[in-house]
Amino acid sequence: MDNNQTLTPNRIIVGEHLYNEAINLIIQSAEHELLIFDQDLSHGNFSSLATYELLQKFLSQHIASHLSIILQDTAHFQHQCPRLLNLLKTFGHKMNVHVTNQSAKHAKDCFILADGKHYIKRIHIDQARFKYAYDDAVNVKALRTRFDELKEAIEDIVSISPLGL
Repeated sequence: MDNNQTLTPNRIIVGEHLYNEAINLIIQSAEHELLIFDQDLSHGNFSSLATYELLQKFLSQHIASHLSIILQDTAHFQHQCPRLLNLLKTFGHKMNVHVTNQSAKHAKDCFILADGKHYIKRIHIDQARFKYAYDDAVNVKALRTRFDELKEAIEDIVSISPLGL
């Protein structure tokens, strides 16, 4: 592969650094809805201050904005992403984090959807190959269907407060 790739929409791109940049571009493009499916958020720089600030801005800007995250494993999220946990604490009414059951553990890609029209999709978790696009309702619709199917395989919700009275 070409080591001098640039961040160009609508084509396959390789590289962790470019993947991180493209995630930030997609998050920046969102106004009302962000849907994230990932194995554990260990790729994509989700623990960074920059990503935290983008997500905080997204959740703060619009009264109806909503962030929904589906993970296969929450250990990295809970132990390495304290800023995201803080967002969950602050914006629990606009943000939810779910973990899938065993039936959904076979999925090895990950994706982010923004406002039903923009997306980024990592083809396989073990390889930094991805594609992102703006104003691509056809691919976003297919990924939204997949996200909805993953929602049916939710086993638990991540909560920052203990249950009880």
